[in-house]
Amino acid sequence: MEARSGTARRAVAGSTAGAIVEGYDLLLYAIFGVLVFPTVFFSAQAGDLAVLAAFGTYFAGFVARPVGGIVFGHLGDRIGRKKTMLLTLVLVTIGTVGCGFLPGYDTLGVAAPVLLVLLRAVQGFGFGGEWGGAVLLAMESGGRRRTAFRGSFPQAAAHLGFLLANLSALALLTLLPRADFLAWGWRIPFLASGVLIAVGFWVRTRVAETPAFEELRAAGAVEKNPLRAVLRHQRGTLGLTILLKAGSGVPLFVFTSFVTAYATAGGAHPPLLVTVAVSAGALVAVITTPLYGLLADRVGPARVWQAGAVLTAVFGFAYFPLLDAGPPVAMFLAVVVSTAVVVAMFAVEPALTGPRFAPAWRFTGSSLAFNIGSVLGGGAAPFVAQVLVIRTGGPLAVSVYIAAACALGLVAATRLRLRPETHTVSVPVSA
Repeated sequence: MEARSGTARRAVAGSTAGAIVEGYDLLLYAIFGVLVFPTVFFSAQAGDLAVLAAFGTYFAGFVARPVGGIVFGHLGDRIGRKKTMLLTLVLVTIGTVGCGFLPGYDTLGVAAPVLLVLLRAVQGFGFGGEWGGAVLLAMESGGRRRTAFRGSFPQAAAHLGFLLANLSALALLTLLPRADFLAWGWRIPFLASGVLIAVGFWVRTRVAETPAFEELRAAGAVEKNPLRAVLRHQRGTLGLTILLKAGSGVPLFVFTSFVTAYATAGGAHPPLLVTVAVSAGALVAVITTPLYGLLADRVGPARVWQAGAVLTAVFGFAYFPLLDAGPPVAMFLAVVVSTAVVVAMFAVEPALTGPRFAPAWRFTGSSLAFNIGSVLGGGAAPFVAQVLVIRTGGPLAVSVYIAAACALGLVAATRLRLRPETHTVSVPVSA
């Protein structure tokens, strides 16, 4: 029992390492995509068009994720979870640290935004294998008790990455004059991510392969073509998981990424104040995510997800009026409460979706579903929200967008709840 506990702890540590980097980079780009990149990389555009171009580049990283999910999902189901998770961090290093070294438009001209898109694509390709591998590393190590709790740690780690990104931006905005911040200061957090990645790589070298994969290997049941197996045997589960992830991704990325662009537009709130508020929201998420995991182990992950979706859809209509109210306390309330309710969905998704895929193609199924859902929901959400505000002249359409996404996700969660979990190589599965 003690040996299993130690293995589980190391697996959780290894899974959270990459999740921290992923969350760190996602929010770092969302913040600097509003405050820096329109000036540094898209200076040929103006105003809202420059912000849209920055969000478009943000989206490019998500487009590469399904491809990474297929490639690394295949490797994870063929050669093992651990080896694959080491490979993903190498690509993430190239994309993230490379961004910190990339000259701007004034130096390279149009090549600067093109190279930025390429770096985001490389990074997105690497991140395509991160989530599926991270949650499986945590959930498949340590037995079937508290799987939702263990699976919530990579989710909490992503928000810890959000928090670190916000604190980095906060420190730079506080300590540097704006000219220095735009000239070189913004590069520091991207370069510093190399340290986080190096630590994560070291931690993962000390993690054992998961018992689920070892069982497959011992039984000679390693699937030769995991993607074909998923599409042949579990198309329905794949589709429902995509819909579920898109349903949570829309509100999550509106509340954590689009908020910086919206709340600072026209000088409504100072960037420094918004960054502090989003940092507070990230801290709340780090604390509440494991608590939702514990609750899911008691009442079931589907119920927790469904409750989070209803609360998120309702609060989405109060969110923007609070941001627009004027007083900083209202803006803080909007950011903190929205984060607290939306992470109820995010926290339990590994436990709700992962066990529905057979172990022989679980990495592929989880990664593919997560990444396609992230493209449709999370990656597109800031861009779509910005377009809706521009076209309609207000945020009401964004609130409707959030509610519609939650409603679709509720349908998926209800259907997934009825599907059996598969924990051994001998359990039959159906589409």
